Amino acid sequence: MAHRDPPGIIAPHIPADAYRRAEATGQPVVIVVHTTDQTGRPLREYLYPIAVASAGAIGVFTTIAALLALLDFAVHTAIAIGSVAGPVSVGGITLRLTRSKD
Repeated sequence: MAHRDPPGIIAPHIPADAYRRAEATGQPVVIVVHTTDQTGRPLREYLYPIAVASAGAIGVFTTIAALLALLDFAVHTAIAIGSVAGPVSVGGITLRLTRSKD
Protein backbone atom coordinates (compact mmCIF):
# COMPACT_ATOMS: atom_id res chain seq x y z
CA MET A 1 0.00 0.00 0.00
CA ALA A 2 1.38 3.43 -0.98
CA HIS A 3 1.97 6.11 1.60
CA ARG A 4 -0.48 9.03 1.44
CA ASP A 5 -0.47 12.26 3.40
CA PRO A 6 -3.55 13.23 5.38
CA PRO A 7 -6.05 15.22 3.32
CA GLY A 8 -6.85 18.92 3.54
CA ILE A 9 -5.86 21.48 6.10
CA ILE A 10 -6.30 19.11 9.05
CA ALA A 11 -3.06 17.28 8.23
CA PRO A 12 -0.85 18.96 10.84
CA HIS A 13 -3.36 18.14 13.59
CA ILE A 14 -3.42 14.34 13.11
CA PRO A 15 -0.40 12.44 14.44
CA ALA A 16 1.23 10.51 11.59
CA ASP A 17 1.26 7.15 13.39
CA ALA A 18 -2.47 7.44 14.25
CA TYR A 19 -3.31 8.32 10.64
CA ARG A 20 -1.26 5.45 9.19
CA ARG A 21 -2.71 2.96 11.71
CA ALA A 22 -6.25 4.09 10.79
CA GLU A 23 -5.42 3.88 7.11
CA ALA A 24 -3.99 0.37 7.48
CA THR A 25 -6.83 -1.03 9.60
CA GLY A 26 -9.68 0.90 8.01
CA GLN A 27 -10.59 2.33 11.39
CA PRO A 28 -12.20 5.81 11.22
CA VAL A 29 -10.31 8.84 12.46
CA VAL A 30 -12.37 11.09 14.71
CA ILE A 31 -11.33 14.73 14.70
CA VAL A 32 -12.76 17.10 17.28
CA VAL A 33 -12.58 20.76 16.35
CA HIS A 34 -13.35 23.33 19.00
CA THR A 35 -14.86 26.52 17.65
CA THR A 36 -16.60 29.48 19.14
CA ASP A 37 -19.70 31.03 17.65
CA GLN A 38 -19.36 34.57 16.40
CA THR A 39 -21.48 37.09 18.20
CA GLY A 40 -22.55 39.93 15.94
CA ARG A 41 -21.52 40.93 12.46
CA PRO A 42 -17.93 40.92 11.24
CA LEU A 43 -16.17 44.24 10.79
CA ARG A 44 -15.94 43.94 7.00
CA GLU A 45 -19.74 44.26 6.74
CA TYR A 46 -19.52 47.75 8.24
CA LEU A 47 -16.48 48.84 6.25
CA TYR A 48 -18.16 49.13 2.82
CA PRO A 49 -21.04 51.42 3.90
CA ILE A 50 -18.66 53.59 5.92
CA ALA A 51 -16.31 53.90 2.92
CA VAL A 52 -19.19 54.84 0.59
CA ALA A 53 -20.56 57.41 3.05
CA SER A 54 -17.10 58.91 3.58
CA ALA A 55 -16.48 59.19 -0.16
CA GLY A 56 -19.88 60.84 -0.60
CA ALA A 57 -19.21 63.33 2.19
CA ILE A 58 -15.80 64.20 0.77
CA GLY A 59 -17.38 64.67 -2.67
CA VAL A 60 -20.05 67.02 -1.30
CA PHE A 61 -17.49 69.05 0.68
CA THR A 62 -15.18 69.43 -2.32
CA THR A 63 -18.08 70.44 -4.57
CA ILE A 64 -19.10 73.14 -2.09
CA ALA A 65 -15.49 74.32 -1.76
CA ALA A 66 -15.16 74.52 -5.56
CA LEU A 67 -18.38 76.53 -5.85
CA LEU A 68 -17.24 78.93 -3.14
CA ALA A 69 -13.86 79.36 -4.84
CA LEU A 70 -15.61 80.05 -8.15
CA LEU A 71 -17.90 82.60 -6.49
CA ASP A 72 -14.91 84.27 -4.83
CA PHE A 73 -13.12 84.46 -8.18
CA ALA A 74 -16.23 85.91 -9.85
CA VAL A 75 -16.60 88.58 -7.15
CA HIS A 76 -12.95 89.60 -7.41
CA THR A 77 -13.23 89.74 -11.19
CA ALA A 78 -16.36 91.92 -10.98
CA ILE A 79 -14.62 94.25 -8.51
CA ALA A 80 -11.58 94.56 -10.78
CA ILE A 81 -13.71 95.28 -13.84
CA GLY A 82 -15.85 97.74 -11.90
CA SER A 83 -12.89 99.66 -10.60
CA VAL A 84 -11.27 99.97 -14.05
CA ALA A 85 -14.35 100.68 -16.14
CA GLY A 86 -16.59 103.69 -15.88
CA PRO A 87 -20.33 103.68 -16.28
CA VAL A 88 -21.75 100.86 -18.41
CA SER A 89 -24.62 101.62 -20.80
CA VAL A 90 -26.82 99.02 -22.39
CA GLY A 91 -29.89 100.06 -24.37
CA GLY A 92 -30.10 103.51 -22.84
CA ILE A 93 -29.74 102.27 -19.26
CA THR A 94 -26.57 103.44 -17.55
CA LEU A 95 -25.12 101.62 -14.58
CA ARG A 96 -22.42 103.01 -12.39
CA LEU A 97 -20.38 100.08 -11.17
CA THR A 98 -18.46 102.05 -8.57
CA ARG A 99 -18.99 105.27 -6.71
CA SER A 100 -17.25 108.35 -7.92
CA LYS A 101 -14.40 109.75 -5.83
CA ASP A 102 -15.76 113.32 -5.66
